Amino acid sequence: MFDTLSDRLASTFKNLRGKGRLSEADIDATAREIRIALLEADVALPVVRAFIKQVKERATGAEVSQALNPAQQVIKIVNEELIGILGGETRRLRFAKQPPTVIMLAGLQGAGKTTLAGKLGRLLKSQGHAPLLVACDLQRPNAVNQLQVVSERAGVAFYGPQPGNGVGDPVQVAKDSIEHARTKQHDVVIVDTAGRLGIDAEMMQQAADIRDAVSPDEILFVVDAMIGQDAVNTAEAFRDGVGFDGVVLSKLDGDARGGAALSVAHVTGKQIMFASNGEKLDDFDAFHPDRMASRILGMGDMLSLIEKAEQTFSQAEAEKMAAKLAKGPKEFTLDDFLAQMEQVRKMGSISKLLGMLPGMGQMKEQINNLDEREVDRTAAIIKSMTPAERAEPTIINGSRRARIAKGSGVDVSMVKSLVERFFEARKMMSKMAQGGMPGMPGMPGMGGGPRKKKQVKQAKGKRKSGNPMKRKADEEAAAARREAAQAGNPLGLPQGDQTPQNFELPEEFKKFMG
Repeated sequence: MFDTLSDRLASTFKNLRGKGRLSEADIDATAREIRIALLEADVALPVVRAFIKQVKERATGAEVSQALNPAQQVIKIVNEELIGILGGETRRLRFAKQPPTVIMLAGLQGAGKTTLAGKLGRLLKSQGHAPLLVACDLQRPNAVNQLQVVSERAGVAFYGPQPGNGVGDPVQVAKDSIEHARTKQHDVVIVDTAGRLGIDAEMMQQAADIRDAVSPDEILFVVDAMIGQDAVNTAEAFRDGVGFDGVVLSKLDGDARGGAALSVAHVTGKQIMFASNGEKLDDFDAFHPDRMASRILGMGDMLSLIEKAEQTFSQAEAEKMAAKLAKGPKEFTLDDFLAQMEQVRKMGSISKLLGMLPGMGQMKEQINNLDEREVDRTAAIIKSMTPAERAEPTIINGSRRARIAKGSGVDVSMVKSLVERFFEARKMMSKMAQGGMPGMPGMPGMGGGPRKKKQVKQAKGKRKSGNPMKRKADEEAAAARREAAQAGNPLGLPQGDQTPQNFELPEEFKKFMG
């Protein structure tokens, strides 16, 4: 969603690099480029004006003029201001002192409230809560059934006494759900309310009545990040008509311009709390303004990547694998390789994970063209092997490769390539487990132990000349040196009356010796 904005900002900052000092013209040109980039990304005009004004004020001050690297200082200012318009610090859910905590979802029809209720319920369940999803959207066809299916997939409880499809009182359902939650010991109640295709008085009144009936601890306004400027207008209308405490962005994985995400927090004064960036129930997480700003500026998001890894990988399994690798490369088998690959796959899309790494913005096209099915093909090849072949891949010969290729539906060359890549990966992982990255010895954590002594090669004997006359002269000179060494003159210099009569020291030595 922010690819276009990221590319424009990256090209703008590239023009600043290498300049020892920034003139006022440089700052104006940079501010103009940033303004165009934000407007093209569909950011609201008042937000753009406030953002550019703040950047220019800071960029023309001592903060930049006295910096050793002004270009980096400007990027730092843009990053900090971007965090500011995205809401500043990360805001967490407020939980009630006496359970249940009531969370009400509001927004337009099609914003993704029902699916988001399941995602939020799954997230809260993973944090140790016992959420209850309540179906208060009784107007939209099959909305109750949809929420029931979503709750089953998320593994959380569901409350929907009315069939919906225009039948039932949503306010009464919301009231009864609180008592039901207390009886069944649910500590969080998530109320899914009805939406409309546009803002109207009836929808606003129904949302206000549900709010008054259940007194929610949090009202979350769900915004479709793909609808552009209208998201800001809708958010303002909801704020004035019903009121809300936080914003949830849905469909962040779309390819529309992401101006709504950059505008809604600044315009409404309410922070973005969660973001949904995929169709799966686990494609949902807390919104961190600093991390989103870092992604927009192409700096990656290592903290989110680490958190995903911690949620997916078992600490015990990691220690077990490290101990196995420390024993030697042969301990790591294709079964282990498959298990590691499946763990990485659980973290989500490979292209999304790569996009979180710093500097990967320059490889955007390659990441987007990445074939996610390659992991499935690799898994199919490994699963087509016998247990003995997985444990000891060196036994895989030509006939075995042909059988494995036929069983997994791939070419023989792919089987051969996989085995070769496995041997390289095993070697590298074993070296890392024993002391760090290979190829950088002597550095703690970066190389395999102490530096080995360099072996001194034995000097080769002097080659003999192919010219017989020159070879004879060389042999005579060598014989003379040997005789001189035996006579106590190891340098082989002429002695006694062999010294030439016209021998003189060079002029430099004469001056040196006075």
